[in-house]
Amino acid sequence: MACFSLKAPVLAIESSCDETACAILSPEGRVLAETVHTQAGHAALGGVVPEIAARAHLSLLPDIVRQTLENSGLALHEMGAFAACTGPGLIGGLIVGSNYAKGLALAMDRPFIAVNHIEAHALTARLPGLVATDIKFPYLLLLVSGGHCQCVAVHGVGHYEKLGGTIDDAAGEAFDKVAKLLGLGWPGGPALEKLAAEGNAGSISLPRPLIGRPGCDFSFSGLKTAVARQIEPYGMAALPRQVAADIAASFQQCVCDVMADRARHALQALPEATSLVVAGGVAANTTIRAALEQVAQEAHIPFVAPPLRLCTDNAVMVGWAAIETIRAHEQAGVMLEDGIAAAPRPRWPLGDISPAGGEAKAQARQ
Repeated sequence: MACFSLKAPVLAIESSCDETACAILSPEGRVLAETVHTQAGHAALGGVVPEIAARAHLSLLPDIVRQTLENSGLALHEMGAFAACTGPGLIGGLIVGSNYAKGLALAMDRPFIAVNHIEAHALTARLPGLVATDIKFPYLLLLVSGGHCQCVAVHGVGHYEKLGGTIDDAAGEAFDKVAKLLGLGWPGGPALEKLAAEGNAGSISLPRPLIGRPGCDFSFSGLKTAVARQIEPYGMAALPRQVAADIAASFQQCVCDVMADRARHALQALPEATSLVVAGGVAANTTIRAALEQVAQEAHIPFVAPPLRLCTDNAVMVGWAAIETIRAHEQAGVMLEDGIAAAPRPRWPLGDISPAGGEAKAQARQ
């Protein structure tokens, strides 16, 4: 496909886990309409069941796309391009969402952009109107969610450098597992944060894995095991409310301390960072946000955290990543190939994303 210029809205779809979402963005990145549906039923099963999630996406997507179009006041033929999260994520959901978007693109004779889920989170901070001043490259991204925990130097669209990541559990995964140990159910993050507000964060001594160590890697499995040992003496009996609250608060504080320490190390590795950006579902935790904001203040750079609705999986970030990709190719004068042949990828590291070219990379940094 020839290089194209985006002069009409983008319709984007997100279906990488248990959120079925659609959004329509103007060529400038203004959100014209968005719909997010968090699937019910997974909580009773203790987590997302991939096959159930994929079937739910298949059932929900037509109505969600239709509703989003109605809310925008636009029709399919008025779209300039279609985009979908094509990885990483649960393969069933990725197949459903990307194939649905590809079908719309083929029917309307429009291009399709395959979007990397992590890149979408990485670029959300640049969404117009999100912050008072435009976020310039390079910046440090701390991505913290149920499936990802990594420090990334965002040098430009399509140009990412992983500075560190988890060597076992992701932060969100640790929150969910500890919440389960405390009998809070799933998803555990919000429930644990609420319970922690009742506890004393300094009441229980827990390890802070890798804190103070060189580099920016994370490890949470040892912390999770330490929490389990605190609960063992109570056997099968329900934990007293205050004990559970103290454990929740102490665990949350450990994660905050580790996050802050790893962010400081990452900023040392990226001294030219223009800002510290946090994204992903765990970024909704207000205590973690406060700890990272303090790190940014110490470094005398802005701290940027998306609104809560854009921290979890959503289609707005997918549409914006598509727009950023189109712009980078336009600026470089490089052909943007139609992604219609792009296969969904359950694993898709940022390092596998190719920038539009050396010229595009230079343009993107400006």
